[in-house]
Amino acid sequence: MFQITHYKTPCPEPVASQILQLVVDNLTDISMVAIPPSNLLYNVYQYAIGYEVHLYLEALNGEKGIAVELLVATDVDDPQTVTGFLLYLPSKDDPDACGVAYMAVQASHRRQGVARRMLREMVGRYPHAELTCAVAKVPWFDSMGFQVLGARGTQVLMNTRDHSSEGLTGRVEVAPIYSSLEVRQIHTYLLQRHGKRAMLDAEKQRDRHLDQLTFKANEYVRSRLS
Repeated sequence: MFQITHYKTPCPEPVASQILQLVVDNLTDISMVAIPPSNLLYNVYQYAIGYEVHLYLEALNGEKGIAVELLVATDVDDPQTVTGFLLYLPSKDDPDACGVAYMAVQASHRRQGVARRMLREMVGRYPHAELTCAVAKVPWFDSMGFQVLGARGTQVLMNTRDHSSEGLTGRVEVAPIYSSLEVRQIHTYLLQRHGKRAMLDAEKQRDRHLDQLTFKANEYVRSRLS
């Protein structure tokens, strides 16, 4: 069994730490890049996306000018253990609308209704909800009342209604993360350890992977909406 806690202000540090660990553990699953652990650039994205979620968690204090809310699932028998989280961004201009930023559930607690419960709570607060997901996950979100609107990059765009909200949601600017000293240091370490040729191959593999995912998303949407 699990319980859901809703945060509109910063969550306790132990909760935040477990959320960030969930991000690291589920990087391929929750990232639009969906980079596999076998790619040498995996550590770069682990840091960058983990730091992005960290910034969103910090934004719960309201000081960044970004509207952020958080749902956290914890084990009823062990309430200090985070089993899942859903981080979403309410619209500034549409009180019914929000967009999902990140969601993950511990592997040991999947297929127990954790993600379904968190999504239902979010939609109960913001009935005009939007998200993107991998093609393989579309049927599950179909079952949750989301419908396909189109493709967005490597993923399928879905919404609880047949159109996107015209409201705006604030987002963390990710470009500075990828040009940060920390990312450069990780990249330099990987370069020194594996060599320039291996790193160039990793970049080519990533780019081919992104092209394949983008093609797959567009083809799926075309078949669904035609």
